[in-house]
Amino acid sequence: MSILLTGADGYLGWPTALRIATRTDDRVVLVDNLARRRWVGDVGATSATPVASPDRRLDAAREVHDCSNLSFVEGDLVERGFVDELLAVHEPEVVVHAAAQPSAPYSQINGERANYTQHNNMQATRNLLWGLKEHDLTDTHFVETTTTGVYGAPEFPIPEGGATMENQGEADGVPFPNMSGSWYHSTKGFDAQNLRLAHDQFDIPVSDVRTAIVYGTETAETREDDRLKTRFDFDYYFGTVAHRFCAQAVAGYPVTVYGKGKQRKPFVSLEDAIEGLARLALGDADDRPEGLTVYNQVTRAISIVEVAETIADVGGEFDLDVAVEHFENPRDEDETHKMEIENDRYADLIGGQDQTFEDGVRDIFETLTRYSDTIESYEDRFLPGVLADG
Repeated sequence: MSILLTGADGYLGWPTALRIATRTDDRVVLVDNLARRRWVGDVGATSATPVASPDRRLDAAREVHDCSNLSFVEGDLVERGFVDELLAVHEPEVVVHAAAQPSAPYSQINGERANYTQHNNMQATRNLLWGLKEHDLTDTHFVETTTTGVYGAPEFPIPEGGATMENQGEADGVPFPNMSGSWYHSTKGFDAQNLRLAHDQFDIPVSDVRTAIVYGTETAETREDDRLKTRFDFDYYFGTVAHRFCAQAVAGYPVTVYGKGKQRKPFVSLEDAIEGLARLALGDADDRPEGLTVYNQVTRAISIVEVAETIADVGGEFDLDVAVEHFENPRDEDETHKMEIENDRYADLIGGQDQTFEDGVRDIFETLTRYSDTIESYEDRFLPGVLADG
């Protein structure tokens, strides 16, 4: 058996690859075009943690975790010929698709980046789905990390997948509509629709994992060797809100909350996120879903101001004097939205959350305080500014 994992050089993809590889003797084929490194450089930023080359990562995985089943293929999933060759050679029984341009702010910079994001993300997914059909691999379990961002910010509790729609006294179950708020999030909404279409037309078993905001720096596997570290982005464009706040605290900056900050957002720890993907990838063939299953990969909803205050409190344990300041919100969003999101299916999958938010923040500070010089060198990237390419 072989497992294909795309986006394997990314923040989520690399530790997921390690988790899977340490739990199986099956071949785990990692795929990436290393574009994330270029995108972050494009906005004049860098990872706070040093990111080893794919070769050094594989060497470390083999030395530390005896992962001789890992291999890496560099290539672009947008290129149909590359995908055809990949599937023909490896014939995966599972595909974990985590490859995408993942930044909403990056996709909003200008039309060029909006076009790039949508073409890159949706073309890659379509190529993989059609490739499975055309290579007679429709029994392959297709696991994709989409995003809870496809839900937008509705006033009602968000279901785990579908919803019931009523009209003129009649009701039926429908996929949850795409209410995304960025050009990036729209790609994942379209991906979700195409996953459903691929299941309906090709009978491919699909797990649509709608990933919340992921936080954390380490997993059980990455903390064993610095060469195994995953990346940690903290700039305005690629750093998620919790990561950017933690980096600001380490650099001695006030934590910058946009607007009131009372809106709640869905979060999941890095440890809990990779655990779910690994369990889906490694599930017994007889237990794999035959249909299309949606998982809300979220363990909690937290307000932005609560995130900031928690970081300030935990920062004190590391002798960091963290102030919380409010700034005018550059985004068009409801600053008091009280998100409710169902996650029973995902909670059952991982057996309950492994890490509290406070412990996750402690883990981040344990790592970031080692790399404070890097953060301080790029502290001008906390806020949007002039791009590196002008």
